[in-house]
Amino acid sequence: QVQLVESVGGLVQAGVSLRLSCAASGRTFSMYAMVWFRQAPGKEREFVATINWSGSNTYYADSVKGRFTISRDNAKNTVYLQMNSLKPEDTAVYYCAADRTYYTSSSYLKADEYDYWGQGTQVTVSS
Repeated sequence: QVQLVESVGGLVQAGVSLRLSCAASGRTFSMYAMVWFRQAPGKEREFVATINWSGSNTYYADSVKGRFTISRDNAKNTVYLQMNSLKPEDTAVYYCAADRTYYTSSSYLKADEYDYWGQGTQVTVSS
């Protein structure tokens, strides 16, 4: 099992950057692929980015590709989401999740495929 805790998000203006982190408990963090999802009001939770266990492979939603970067530090049991050029449509609650399998197929990059979740952190981007 793994327990996940996200850092505090924030209220930022459009165009700025923000970095989220997600700290994991346990000694098996490096065995898990990590994923960031987000959920805007009235919408389903959607995939944002994923990274494999070693950090050598990443995959992004089209809506954030080129603006967001996912990374991890296995020595610190932490995964990061660097968000640049933020837009109002990035406003959402952001969640990190973990799974033993690294998925890149849209069939599996869905919230109900993941058993381990953080509590979520609010990111609000004003125009």
